[in-house]
Amino acid sequence: MQAGLVLVDKPQGWTSHDVVARIRRVANTRRVGHAGTLDPMATGLLVLGVESATKLLTFIVGADKTYEATIRLGASTITDDRESEFLEKASAEAVAKVSKEQILDGIAELTGNIEQVPSSVSAIKVDGVRAYAKVRGGDEVKLKSRPVTVSRFEVIGEPRTVDGFIDLDVIIDCSSGTYIRALARDLGNKLGIGGHLTALRRTRVGGYTIDQAAKLPEVGDELNVISAVDAARVFTTLELSEQQVIDLRHGKRIANEQELSGDISAIHGDQLIAILTPAGKQLKSQVVFND
Repeated sequence: MQAGLVLVDKPQGWTSHDVVARIRRVANTRRVGHAGTLDPMATGLLVLGVESATKLLTFIVGADKTYEATIRLGASTITDDRESEFLEKASAEAVAKVSKEQILDGIAELTGNIEQVPSSVSAIKVDGVRAYAKVRGGDEVKLKSRPVTVSRFEVIGEPRTVDGFIDLDVIIDCSSGTYIRALARDLGNKLGIGGHLTALRRTRVGGYTIDQAAKLPEVGDELNVISAVDAARVFTTLELSEQQVIDLRHGKRIANEQELSGDISAIHGDQLIAILTPAGKQLKSQVVFND
């Protein structure tokens, strides 16, 4: 099986682990992983690594992401999305008093560098147990706030009234670790009427976009694999000499003659040799690919 990335448009109702299991069967290998979980309710871009390209996922999981979502204002839920019952529901009168200007002001407060408390049903571990497992077991979970960056939080079209709620279609660019459900919750709280998420679709992970993704393959389908060397071109690329290949594979550092920064994909011909990072005036390997 060729090492590389597989970009899947995850269908609703599937967990990210379900998708990994399917790709393992299609590719006939256990060496499959993903770069960032999507909830079962969500659809959209799931980036998977196959064979040695699973090593690339470490450098993709922290990339910025883009989401399209629908936020419903007027009620809060246990899970901050439509997958659970209401905690509180605002009166029709309270919802009707909320103006578009107030909504936009609330969104502005949630844009930029902010402190966010993740949803209590997140995959964050508390005392070694996933938070969502504790909540489903009846425990109360209080997570600490963490810094995230929301670089874009934009309403698409006009807010609309549906069954006594206000629905907003939004597009969000954010740092890794940002919970869109939590943005819906916090916007509703700022407006005093509660809020939760009713739809979520991820359209970008770093340099990869949803238009590059394929539908979830069936067993027996040919897998569309982006080769490791092509996948790594989303990073700054450095073409290596034969001697530099030898040096890197022997654990040596090479000179940073071009004063490169960030994660750097080191290639030789049609092979991905390593992912490098600056170390003073040199480049050192973060991971080396030997196959």
